[in-house]
Parts: sequence; C-alpha cells; structure tokens
Amino acid sequence: MRQILVAGNWKMNLLGTAGTALTDGLSAKYPTSSVEILVCPPAPYLASVHAKVSGSAVRVGGQNLYFAPQGAFTGEVSGDMLRDVGCSSVLVGHSERRQCFGETDELLAKKVAAALQHGLQVVLCVGELLAERQSDQTEAVLKKQLTGLSQVTAEQMANVVIAYEPVWAIGTGVTASTEQAQQAHAFLRGELKTLYGEQVAVATRILYGGSVKADNALELLSQPDVDGALVGGASLKADSFIAIIEAGIQAMSRRA
Repeated sequence: MRQILVAGNWKMNLLGTAGTALTDGLSAKYPTSSVEILVCPPAPYLASVHAKVSGSAVRVGGQNLYFAPQGAFTGEVSGDMLRDVGCSSVLVGHSERRQCFGETDELLAKKVAAALQHGLQVVLCVGELLAERQSDQTEAVLKKQLTGLSQVTAEQMANVVIAYEPVWAIGTGVTASTEQAQQAHAFLRGELKTLYGEQVAVATRILYGGSVKADNALELLSQPDVDGALVGGASLKADSFIAIIEAGIQAMSRRA
C-alpha cells in the first residue's frame, strides 16, 4: 500500500520567524503520522526549519539543486549541501523552474541523477500548460517530461516521487477535476509500467499539485492513483496545511 505524502512548497515566501512558527505548530501536531509530511522552505531557512521539526514526523526538503557536486556555480546548491542542513528530499522540475528559469528535461535528468546519488528523495514535477491541454497534448507533454527519469534505474525509483501539477491550476484557484487528476495520474502510472515494469509502477507515488485546498483535498486524495498532494499557497498557514494533512490521514485510513 502506497503511503500518502503531503508536501508543502513554500516557494519564495515566509521569513525566518514566520516559517519556524509554522513548523513549530506542525511538529507539535505530528510527533508521528500515518502519512508522510514534507515542507520545502526557501534555502536560507532549511537548517532552522530542520532544527524545529527534528524528532517529529515532519521532514524537510529543498526546492531545487544543481547537478554538480561543487564548483564555480554562483547561487547554486548541491545535493551534499542539502543533506548537510537536514534535507531528505528535493523538488526537481517544478513548473516555475521550467518556465521562469528555462530548465529543460535534459538538465532535469542530470539534477534527478545527482539528487539520488546524494541520497535525497526526488519529487519530480511534471504538468502541461493550458494551451497544451486544450490542444489534447497533455499525455504527449507528460511522456516527454518523464525523460527526466532517463538516468534512473528501476532500483532507484524506490526513492522517486512524481508530482503531477497542471500548470493552468497552479496558484489560479482553478483545480483539475477529480476525473482529470485521476486520468493524468493513471496515464503516468501506465508510462512508469512501460519504463520500469509493473512492480515499480504500482509502488511509485504520484502526487497532485495545483490549487489543493482543505475543501478539495479529501476528494482528490481518495482517487485510486493519487498518492498525495504538492501544496503551494495553502501550505503557508498552519490551519490550512494541517487540514490537508488530515484529509490525507483520512484517505490513508480508507486504503488500509
């Protein structure tokens, strides 16, 4: 049975005091949990957030990394650096990295490989633009973006999570319908079966990201191929993020 993962991507939000206050609430609420809980703060606050959640069920992840282990790459962060400040996971290929910073599938494949080499769990983000959905290109786009796994072995897939985030639903207040989300997740699982076989496809978790809120989380997380949520704005406040985690716990109990 796949364990539900609820991940909060803070993006470029929350200064230190606000971030640690949020994680104080999370760590107090969840000393243990039946679902996996992950928060991804901005890089300057990774160490302080990790210190706050240490000993609880909440884990810390980076929002990005570079594929080189070290060197003259001003502004970049390596996998070793993320591990050194307490990270166990890292997001790779978020749509904002693809759109705002021009990250390609080829670059992302190197980042995925580097993250796994440094012992980090990878959350590889994929998703189509509105125009691509409207022109029936969703599946073609998702298939192409899965080339980010081109350097990943079947054994390494145990440490990979896929996050489906339709770009047209990120921060817009528009959420993919449960049918649209399930359809995309089922397609991705089918592609994983083609790439790695049935066992890996069944075991790999696929998250939904795109305007996930307390009032739609349970319905989304109850879909058979939706194994969690990558949460943006609703992860910035303890009450809304906790409500989504609680929806995950409820959905997890239905799977038992």
